[in-house]
Amino acid sequence: MGERLLTADDAHRLCVAALTASRTTANNAEAVARALVGAELAGQGGHGLSRVPAYAAQARAGKVDGFATATATLTRPGAVQIDAAHGFAYPALELAVARLAEIAPAQGVALAGIRRSHHAGVAGLTVEALAERGLVALLFANAPAAMAPWGGRRPLYGTDPIAFACPVEGGAPVVVDVSLSKVARGRIMAARQKGEPIAEGWALDSAGNPTTDAEAALAGTMVPLGDAKGTALALMVELLAAGLTGANYAYEQTSFFDAEGAPPGTGQLLIAIDPAAFGAVSAVARFAEMSQIVAETDGARVPGQRRHEIRHRLRRDGIPLDSALIQDIETIAAG
Repeated sequence: MGERLLTADDAHRLCVAALTASRTTANNAEAVARALVGAELAGQGGHGLSRVPAYAAQARAGKVDGFATATATLTRPGAVQIDAAHGFAYPALELAVARLAEIAPAQGVALAGIRRSHHAGVAGLTVEALAERGLVALLFANAPAAMAPWGGRRPLYGTDPIAFACPVEGGAPVVVDVSLSKVARGRIMAARQKGEPIAEGWALDSAGNPTTDAEAALAGTMVPLGDAKGTALALMVELLAAGLTGANYAYEQTSFFDAEGAPPGTGQLLIAIDPAAFGAVSAVARFAEMSQIVAETDGARVPGQRRHEIRHRLRRDGIPLDSALIQDIETIAAG
């Protein structure tokens, strides 16, 4: 059926309409729509509107509670416990950003642990939101099991993103956002929806063999970024995002891609640091120095800069979306 162009505002309204028609409050639907459209504008379509049909089905089935209200409890002067209440992750992440933006400047550092959560989407968007408030940020998030420990076959770890952002004097934030699999699992889901093959080296089938078939890849395991190093980092994320916060480990979670089973109960750990905490130098000016040196290096690019360029272009020209996907979402919105 090809593609259609939607403005960011139209894409946002379509998301909200589909979710509010699927047992989700308007406030929660707005938060989800901000995240999904933000993902599209960042060039990360695997975490964008392609998620709406699965999200809507899960809300209708009760696998995610569209009526949940995330709550925050201050457990230490610099620590906030956030209960996403088996709702969507995005309202909880927005609450975490708001609370940390209040606490970190006074404390120097603050952290939020989120439990009973869901798919965290593009982790870079959350840390970028704190960087735009003048704070350095780190996010660790876990996800349903999709990777085996190095040398093993049983998937125990999620693709588990790590994200970092810092403000830069006179410029856009540096944003680092990496999945610990070679590619985000959402890219494989998007390929399956389009009936397209995936690149060799992204995933293994259930027998442990390399595959280019998206369906077989989703039934198998993801190939880790950096081989054994990637799985070591994934273990670290599991311990921080779930062991520390009280969330489910990856192997205890149900899928983000269907409406079967109990809520996944994921976890996220978000850390915010005041760049003036050490006081001796202007950290944001030093961040700008390093960013500029990278930008002036032939063939190099500062992480996060490409997303700003994509965001500007898509806001101007519209977001290209699969026509069949738009039709599916419109059907959901119509009830």
